[in-house]
Amino acid sequence: MDVSLQGHYQGAAPPPDNPGREALDWLYRFVAAIELSPEVAVHSQDANGIVRFWNKTCADLFGVPVAAALGKPFSSLVSHLDRQAEFDQMIEQIWRTGQASVAQDWEVQLADGTHRWLHSSHFPIVRDGAVQQLFCMEIDITARRALEGNLQRAARVFEHCRDAILVMDPEYRVVAVNHAFTSISGFAAEDVVGEQLPSLRLGVHDRTFYDEIMSNVKRDGHWEGEITSVRRTGEEYPAWVAVTAIRDSQGKLTNYMAMLADITERKRVEQAARHLAEHDSLTDLPNRVLLLDRVQQALAANRRQHKQFALMFLDLDRFKQINDTLGHQAGDTVLKEVARRLTGCVRGVDTVSRLGGDEFVVLLADIGGVDQAAHVAGTVLQALSRPISLDGQEITPSVSIGIAICPSDGHEAVTLLHHADVAMYHAKQHGRNEFRFFSPEMNAHVVERVQTENMLRRALERGEFVLEYQPEIDIGSGRTIGVEALIRWRHPERGLLMPHEFIPVAEECGLMVPIGEWVLREACRQARAWRDEGYPVVVAVNLSGAQFVHPDLVRRVDEALASSGLEPCFLDLEITEGVIMNGDGVAAETVRALRERGVQLTIDDFGTGYSSLSCLRRFPLSKLKIDRSFVEDITRTPGDVGLIPAIIAVARSLKLRVIAEGVENAEQLRFLKQHGCDEYQGSYASMARTRPSLTGPRP
Repeated sequence: MDVSLQGHYQGAAPPPDNPGREALDWLYRFVAAIELSPEVAVHSQDANGIVRFWNKTCADLFGVPVAAALGKPFSSLVSHLDRQAEFDQMIEQIWRTGQASVAQDWEVQLADGTHRWLHSSHFPIVRDGAVQQLFCMEIDITARRALEGNLQRAARVFEHCRDAILVMDPEYRVVAVNHAFTSISGFAAEDVVGEQLPSLRLGVHDRTFYDEIMSNVKRDGHWEGEITSVRRTGEEYPAWVAVTAIRDSQGKLTNYMAMLADITERKRVEQAARHLAEHDSLTDLPNRVLLLDRVQQALAANRRQHKQFALMFLDLDRFKQINDTLGHQAGDTVLKEVARRLTGCVRGVDTVSRLGGDEFVVLLADIGGVDQAAHVAGTVLQALSRPISLDGQEITPSVSIGIAICPSDGHEAVTLLHHADVAMYHAKQHGRNEFRFFSPEMNAHVVERVQTENMLRRALERGEFVLEYQPEIDIGSGRTIGVEALIRWRHPERGLLMPHEFIPVAEECGLMVPIGEWVLREACRQARAWRDEGYPVVVAVNLSGAQFVHPDLVRRVDEALASSGLEPCFLDLEITEGVIMNGDGVAAETVRALRERGVQLTIDDFGTGYSSLSCLRRFPLSKLKIDRSFVEDITRTPGDVGLIPAIIAVARSLKLRVIAEGVENAEQLRFLKQHGCDEYQGSYASMARTRPSLTGPRP
């Protein structure tokens, strides 16, 4: 044996006189040659599977040095994984038949746990008709198998990709398309392969457009953007296209690849989402977001071309009453009908939007002057004055409209909307169902109202409210049997303010509930203090509509009575007939709960509303209060005094006491006494009472 192989071969040299000597010499020379090859791994094993030859390439490939491999079972050095049984069977067959095996690819696991792919050839060394050793020549094909796997995966991706793929040569001629391209465009592969991309009927764009794309790809290596493509049927559709230049390892351009995605559904979803974001869900009118965008466009047109436009702020009159009496579903029906009618009153270039609730804004674009805005406002008032049918009932809506003109009333969207809102507020204050244009005087009034609202909130915190008490006199005995708590505001700058100077603002800004709760607590506390001093009088407290329908009313009454220690029979809650009639079933339950506690209940300003005898029978009330307007008629228009005896007769039929307010002289008192009125109050009562001032601690 060649001495150079001594380190790689284990076993005795064959005898010189052996006839197989020449064959073995040839084999040794062959092995010596391949030992120098860095690519072919050669190893041999004997009949027991023991490694007898292991060249340097084997040591490098398998990570096992020659010395460590020789004399070891081959199966301990290399595992053929799930094909191990197949490999063992192949080796056994070679030993048995003396025939070489067909070259195969095997995935093996090495001693260090790594996996490799090997292309292996196994052949026997036969002497005297028997196999002496089994040689194996193996080449590492791991990289090739990985490349083949990548190519296979790429082919699968190419065919199964949901986006259309076109592969082109450097002259933009199509060389291949995938299945998705046919599905999306309707063009078969044979329709486009060999054609230049710019000449294909794939979109509505001209060749210049494609040339610009290719120019960008040459410069940047990539371009992507949205195009309008065309299917084979002629149908246009939006597509997102990405074109990429493909270069080889030397940087030479070999191909172009274009990927095309049909974004029809995505555009539809985006458009639907944009519509939802910019439109009111109930009426499908533009919402505040879209309105402000269009106002900005109108402002831009005004700056460029000096075109006037108007903003009309509309608020439905008494819409809350529709919701409270007929339900929110009926209210929604009214809003949708109002939206339909408003849209019919304007041009296509105008915008009708709903800001929320019962508030609408109309943008009148490019008007010739204020007369045109007034004309549209009049048309709207007339259109909305037609009745709306709701489950057999007819509702006749009305609307208050405020109008602001650009540029005279402002140059910004927020300013114009605010000024239109101010004008609408004044339309409501002056009778509703009309329109008003904005003026600086209106704005000053609104600013004052806002300031009043802010000061009212601080007044609660600072304890600026006080109560005065007006006596209620028993007509028969002349004794003070009760007092009515009347709120006043000690304004830090304007002095003592009467209710009519701040209560309307408190009602509009939602402060009547907390103010009313303060009045209730303070009145109960004062009544208990008078009772402790020996003056047991009933204290009457007026409830606002917001208080009466508030779900916490009964609990607040309980708390006021408990904290003051006042017995319920000494508390009289006064409610206007309009409030109690609007409350419906909730009102009946509230009245019942209060009466069960022993609290008295009086219908205030009776005769000025629309209650009926049959409705009042449903409520366990205590007393009716005749409105001062009827008492004034006793001396002012004697011919109209017949209503007072009728009201007293109604009260008697309901077993209620009667009290008259606004009594100013003896003649009025005599008339009331003559017709059976039980109690009275007013300036005459203040002069005739036997006790000191009721603004102090005693009645």
